Amino acid sequence: MYLSRFRFNTARPGARRLLSSPQSLHAAVMSSFPHLLPTGSGSGAADGSRVLWRQDRNAIAEVLLYVVSPDRPDMTHLVEQAGWPAAATTEAPGWQSRPYTPFLDRLTKESVWAFRLTANPVHQIRRKEGEPTKRTAHLTPIHQMDWLLNQQRQERGGFLICEKPADKRLLPSGTTHHNRPHHGDRYELMVRDQRNLSFPKQGPDNPSKRHQVTLVTVTYDGRLTVTDPDRLRATLTQGLGKAKAYGCGLMTLVPLPTTAR
Repeated sequence: MYLSRFRFNTARPGARRLLSSPQSLHAAVMSSFPHLLPTGSGSGAADGSRVLWRQDRNAIAEVLLYVVSPDRPDMTHLVEQAGWPAAATTEAPGWQSRPYTPFLDRLTKESVWAFRLTANPVHQIRRKEGEPTKRTAHLTPIHQMDWLLNQQRQERGGFLICEKPADKRLLPSGTTHHNRPHHGDRYELMVRDQRNLSFPKQGPDNPSKRHQVTLVTVTYDGRLTVTDPDRLRATLTQGLGKAKAYGCGLMTLVPLPTTAR
């Protein structure tokens, strides 16, 4: 496995075009792996491997692309379209890739990490009795936090979102996240950068037929405790939630500062 990072040159029209279209950016990411055969799902390969990607908008001029993949990518085309091709060299081609497996192997139970995740928090609803369920996006921060705080989701993912120390909470101890206005006081978790996306998509069997795709994405920042290293490794390499072809599902970890542990 490899973890790669590419920085967009947001002054270039090619970068703005890619950043405005999840479909175009997904196609550009997958073009970094010409040997992978698509399965039809949009971000997988015939052998079951998966390519995950995420864009981090840290500032207007600092937009980063992160990619987790089974093989090392060749992002030359991204550098040419949306990077700094004149500055690229053999030693510094315009992106960075490093083996991911050594980091994954270091994950241990009960270790604590800072994390970032962009996801598509959805739930199934039934408007009337007898009707089929419909996938619907969570639109409020409290419900979007609920989606990630779901006990089964965390257990399957191999992690547990950390709670704040009692002396750092603003509300009295004993107040649960079910009977108060928001979770940011209890958990080391924040949700930000909600994006409401809508774009046409070609039908898989008939390219002339197009349908509208709508989805909501949000970015989570917080701290987690590893409860099951193997399950968390699967989460980090296979993704979490829906809409992985549109830049959702990729969770990354970074060590906490020594003074924060």
